[in-house]
Amino acid sequence: MAGLFRAALAAARHTECARRAGRLAALLAVAAVSACNTGSVLSLQPAVDVGSQTAAVPPNSDPQYSDPQYSGAQDSGPQYSGMQRLVPSNPYMTAAYPRLDNPMSPAEQMPATEIDCRKELKRLGVVYTDVAPIHEGQCGIDYPVKVSAIGSVEMKPAATLTCDMAASFAGWTRNELVPSARWRYFSGVKTIHQGSSYSCRRIAGEGVLSEHGKGNALDVMSIELNNGDDIDVRKPGLFAFRTRGFLNNVRADGCQYFTTVLGPGYNYDHRNHFHFDIKNRKNGYRACR
Repeated sequence: MAGLFRAALAAARHTECARRAGRLAALLAVAAVSACNTGSVLSLQPAVDVGSQTAAVPPNSDPQYSDPQYSGAQDSGPQYSGMQRLVPSNPYMTAAYPRLDNPMSPAEQMPATEIDCRKELKRLGVVYTDVAPIHEGQCGIDYPVKVSAIGSVEMKPAATLTCDMAASFAGWTRNELVPSARWRYFSGVKTIHQGSSYSCRRIAGEGVLSEHGKGNALDVMSIELNNGDDIDVRKPGLFAFRTRGFLNNVRADGCQYFTTVLGPGYNYDHRNHFHFDIKNRKNGYRACR
């Protein structure tokens, strides 16, 4: 009887050990699986370099990055507790992903004087386009404009000039040329035919750079009116009183807008056109001949 009792007790102990061993094995298996799963999830998290493109800073330390467009770089959920937020050190970069910059408009690249000048062109009704800078040895224009019309008056061909020269010519056209044509011919001006705007050259017989080479000069060959008349700038005949009066008016009035006005009668080179420029001379001297 005692032997049977000892055998039953030994069997019970063996069963309890087996249960404990089973529980321990189960716990170890769960821990192993959990560790493996955790390792897999973490390995999928992208690594973020903190270098020239990004910088680790305390949350909300810099208000310039409070813009919603940076929320992806700043957002931190529970899994990031205890970590500093990563924000771009360069506002055009986000967490190592570059964003291409938009090309700057001409206005953003120009000095204030050029921007103001273009506002004046618009006020005068000038139709123009900004063109690429021109640099040819000593010649060139930093911020050229190509003028195709002044109000309803066409420019043929379109003239490449500095903005200052374009504004001076537009003022002369609107305030002197057009009113004189209406007074003398009872007609508006349709087209100004120009022979030379920007051109890299020197003054004939001299080593001095022409104002054409700076974009500060324009040569007018003829003026076409809305009534069909085409007024050639060349010296009119003896009895062409109306044409002579018209050309004399616009030529003399040009001295209010330009520092140089030369035309037929000055010399042989100017026999067929008016030359206008805004050359900067000492003491404000003007050459009107």
